[in-house]
Amino acid sequence: MKASAHYAPIAQRLFDDVRAATASRLGVTRESYGAGESRAIGILTEFARANGFVTYVDRAGNVTFSLAEIRRERPVLCGSHMDSVPEGGNFDGLAGVVAGLLCLLRQRDEGRRGLHPLRVLALRGEESAWFGKAYLGSSALFGRLPRSLLDARHRTSGATLAACMREVGADVDAIAAGEVLLASHAVAGYIELHIEQGAVLDDARRAVAIVPSIRGNVRYRNIRCIGQAGHSGAVPREHRHDALFAAAHVINELDEYWKTMLNAGADLVMTCGVFGTRAEEHAISRIPGEVDFSFEARSADHDVLTGALAAFDATLKRTAEEYGVRFETGSLLQTAPATMDADWIAVLEQAATQLDLPTQHLPSGAGHDAAMFADAGIRSAMIFVRNQNGSHNPDEAMRLADFMDGVELLYEGVNAFV
Repeated sequence: MKASAHYAPIAQRLFDDVRAATASRLGVTRESYGAGESRAIGILTEFARANGFVTYVDRAGNVTFSLAEIRRERPVLCGSHMDSVPEGGNFDGLAGVVAGLLCLLRQRDEGRRGLHPLRVLALRGEESAWFGKAYLGSSALFGRLPRSLLDARHRTSGATLAACMREVGADVDAIAAGEVLLASHAVAGYIELHIEQGAVLDDARRAVAIVPSIRGNVRYRNIRCIGQAGHSGAVPREHRHDALFAAAHVINELDEYWKTMLNAGADLVMTCGVFGTRAEEHAISRIPGEVDFSFEARSADHDVLTGALAAFDATLKRTAEEYGVRFETGSLLQTAPATMDADWIAVLEQAATQLDLPTQHLPSGAGHDAAMFADAGIRSAMIFVRNQNGSHNPDEAMRLADFMDGVELLYEGVNAFV
């Protein structure tokens, strides 16, 4: 039996307690810088204090857990996010923080330490679902949260991000000024355990994977196509300015571009996750005058992202002329692709071999806070744990045995990292 298996009942209890405290209609809901996220952090904080760990809330509202002793060496940070999408799954983000806490427990119990002290980071606001931008807590740490984003409105309450941050004790003035709250040179490395959000590991029948890279993205949260409303039976096609047909044409053209890029071997995914006429106006007999939609492209290749954005802009221009409509895109949100540190990867590969734990390299299609740490110049790494039913849904089904394999790899990795 692997040594970490001793801690499996503790992990299960933490997962169950957080699930119960943040359960919603179908899954769990832990809104960024909101009540659900704070309840989850509160449960882990109580657990940490009961075990004699030191807890610290940083100026971005994130929480750090560590052993009691004070050491001067630069720490290795291990963590993930505490928020979820609406009606999401229980393990997305949470698994990485629980894994870090188990590593702290085992270090305490075994008296084993790596070259660098371990600090576990519970990050706020990784999900873009709530304010339209991902990596809020980690971006704020590095002085990279755009000032304008503090005015973004919560998707349901309408409260500003600034107000929500203040509610949990974040230093909004420092964040607005772009102040660096965590100096990159003061950190030896960052590692994040996370559930895999597809089905690759399940198909491969492997419990864990090592992540070599993370896709970046370009996205417009609120695009508006503005045409002219009219009677569905009275206005002939040549006189129409149909916003919905125009928006649908944009999406069809982008789909064709996507196919072309894939046939050329490019790494690219494109999504329009929001699309619709306004509920107070739409009717079966009305030509839509306005349509709202979103656009996102993701790739591990910066040039591919740049090309997708250019294709999007060109498609809007051609469609506006052809359909007699206009488009308002709002602000562009973008995150650069990230490459994980080669030395970290080598450490994890060696640890997996010593543990006789089959693994593979698996790039991440989804974004993670590790991308922000890597972009800030911190040596970063990720471990994926198999998850049977995808992510961002209530049916996430990570097996506890798979998770504990991931914890075992994480523990050996953080202790061997130099």
